[in-house]
Amino acid sequence: MSRCETTAVLSLQSKQRVVTLAPPFELPNLASGPDPLILSTLADEHEFVLLLFQRDYRCGNCRKQVQVFADWYDEFRERETEVVSIVPEPPERVARWQDEYDLPYPLCADPEKTVSAAYDQPVRFGLLGSLSDLFGRMPKAVLLDCRNEEPTITYAHEGSSTWDRPELQELFAELDERR
Repeated sequence: MSRCETTAVLSLQSKQRVVTLAPPFELPNLASGPDPLILSTLADEHEFVLLLFQRDYRCGNCRKQVQVFADWYDEFRERETEVVSIVPEPPERVARWQDEYDLPYPLCADPEKTVSAAYDQPVRFGLLGSLSDLFGRMPKAVLLDCRNEEPTITYAHEGSSTWDRPELQELFAELDERR
């Protein structure tokens, strides 16, 4: 069982549903919001949290994604959702993204890749992929529902390639359906 498979069973009108609890975390935040960024604090302040797990500091698609989400950030805020981008790099390197893009949402460094691992961010190409995030690590988006006592994973999109990321409209539809 992976770390992400910590589950609880809830009874809803005599139906059983398995809910995946979101692994807690605390990471250095180089952009908007508190530093360090703690999931439990975000969960207390927002109905939903969207985690965007990036591949690498040098990844062009990752850089484009953070800019697009910055452009659409107000749409997420209207849906009571905080966007958090997580980059598997040291804080000094991640800070360069903030200097360049001035993101309106948290941008976190995960230098040891512990949060990425806890959320099962996919890595391809075996040993080679684990040695180079740029070649092996794939993007992942995870939507957390924070309206209950513990944040739960309600949606995940695992990229199978460097370009495989959820469309904005898909994410908005997921949020609208859950609200």
